[in-house]
Amino acid sequence: KDLRPPVISLALSPGSGLFVAFLVQMTITGKSFMGGNTGIALAANLTASSRLWQDAAGVPRFSCRNCHITLVSPQSSALTRNLRARFSHTFLVALQLCPAVDAVLNLVNAKFTTTISEIPLGTAGTLRCALLNPPMMSEAFIELDLEVSAAAWCREGKEVNLPMDQPSLTSLTPKRDAATQLILSANFFGAELSVLQASFNLDISNNMVLGLPPLVTTVLGALIPEISRVLPPSQPVVIEMREMKVPVVTITPNKSFVQLFSTAEFQVSPSDCSP
Repeated sequence: KDLRPPVISLALSPGSGLFVAFLVQMTITGKSFMGGNTGIALAANLTASSRLWQDAAGVPRFSCRNCHITLVSPQSSALTRNLRARFSHTFLVALQLCPAVDAVLNLVNAKFTTTISEIPLGTAGTLRCALLNPPMMSEAFIELDLEVSAAAWCREGKEVNLPMDQPSLTSLTPKRDAATQLILSANFFGAELSVLQASFNLDISNNMVLGLPPLVTTVLGALIPEISRVLPPSQPVVIEMREMKVPVVTITPNKSFVQLFSTAEFQVSPSDCSP
């Protein structure tokens, strides 16, 4: 009875891994050989440390380096201490705390596996990430330096030339309590937009510019005089926007920019001739 919730403490060990401590408390009651009922308060303190490393496949992994369990004995009589000692071995074996630590680390490792998995981008292709350097551990955060692989393909099946230069890692912002921060570089977003480059191609017609004047040659001629000199007036126009260069992403502490480089081709389809 009186099985209390475990008290769990976690801490990052710089240059090493993770330190964890469990305090489990309960009271065991039963018949006393002297008659009547008796209760024994038991408390076990587990401490374990794990190492964060990189396996042969490049996946970060936690592995338990050592696990120790000690029985916490409050002040008691010699008889109670003797009974507690008799129960201690059974108590510690039944708890299976060290195997539980391994099970939790295995769950975390399963999450790490997705770090370097392929990221599908529909018909545009995929992005593949790899851990560029072994994981770095500090008192405040775990740093995983990911690299976007060049194994991404556009719709035509041609390989996209992704930026391979690694920008210097700027100083990280202070970690907030109970928060996880994910910091991605401009190269990462630039690589994804490179694969999706063809998705920015548009054919703009009058149906796509609701609330504006009709998309006809006369309206465009008022903005671009060259159009009025070469195209007949009052004819419906289709504007073909095509991305010609890889998008450029710039990230600063206060603002982020995406530059798209397009060409525009104006097509008119008079009723009496071809476009």
